[in-house]
Amino acid sequence: MHSSDAILFSPFKAGDLQLANRIVMAPLTRNRAPDAIPTPLMADYYTQRASAGLLITEATAISQQGQGYADVPGLYGTEQLDGWTRVTDSVHAVGGKIVVQLWHVGRVSHTDLQEGGAPPVAPSAITAKTKTVLIKDGVPTFVPTSAPRALRAQEIPGIVHTYHAAARNAVETAAFDGVEIHAANGYLIDQFLKDGSNRRTDDYGGSIENRARFLLEVVRAVTSAVGGGRTGIRLAPVTTSNDAYDSAPQPLFEYVMAQLATLHLAYIHIIEGATGGPRVLPDRPFDYPALKAAYARAGGKGAWMVNNGLDKALAEEALHNGADLVAFGRPYIANPDLAERLRHGGPLNEGDRATYYGGGAKGYTDYQLLHK
Repeated sequence: MHSSDAILFSPFKAGDLQLANRIVMAPLTRNRAPDAIPTPLMADYYTQRASAGLLITEATAISQQGQGYADVPGLYGTEQLDGWTRVTDSVHAVGGKIVVQLWHVGRVSHTDLQEGGAPPVAPSAITAKTKTVLIKDGVPTFVPTSAPRALRAQEIPGIVHTYHAAARNAVETAAFDGVEIHAANGYLIDQFLKDGSNRRTDDYGGSIENRARFLLEVVRAVTSAVGGGRTGIRLAPVTTSNDAYDSAPQPLFEYVMAQLATLHLAYIHIIEGATGGPRVLPDRPFDYPALKAAYARAGGKGAWMVNNGLDKALAEEALHNGADLVAFGRPYIANPDLAERLRHGGPLNEGDRATYYGGGAKGYTDYQLLHK
């Protein structure tokens, strides 16, 4: 085993999470939870992939208002928590570690998915130039997002409390090892952060400090529910996903890092470049080492997780350059035993794109393992 191999497969402690290796399965939306309830098939799916040091679940809505796509799971009802408990029990039975990603989509939703056909909510009433997925006659269909309404200031504490409740339910009821706050990819927290979607003139808009206020309130609420050592956060400074844009991301995210450093999180999960796209965006330059330095300078001790388009060589290079954990997304769809394939240099299966969003076992739990 090469020395870089030795790092990739070495045990690591991220906050309260003791991990068998540095390989993380990134969140992957698969749209297989009708009525937002996790199914036994989902338990099979995650258990197949439990040789990763850490599994991060698909993004999971903290409320119906937070739901933006058909057949994504939730954390706000008893049946949903029961379904997730079956998943965590199964993953733990084979020695895996699993955290749930807490999600509020904000404006990236559709009136068909909202209670009473209400408009989605957002920092400002600006429609996202993006699409969401509805299931029509059993077929996943991409449709434009609905026009949102701006949240009233007095509604915001209620959403923060919903994050707190979802985190507590995830750990205490559904037996997750921890939670990841989804603050990336143009969803609600990212919408507050970035000036392309936040035109507010109150305490939640304008300055960097004001635009970061909602994120920090959510993180404090979640850590008060489950502890910083069981909390991670995912950020995407320059992704193009879901019409996410900020005119000056470097000072914004360096400020966020300095604030997060004091909250003793288990890990910081950074998407480098555009989610699921290029790692470098010529029109959106960003200095990731400076971001990490801002975190360390402010006393941040959480594990540093990097993500986006990694293969084994890039993952090893990232670890060599100071990352603690490396997250793989799309390769995990078709390679449940990705950790073994990376260890042995095995070939990778190709994913069946037609089954990525919605469906049953086909293209979900039926991929061939390297060693049967």
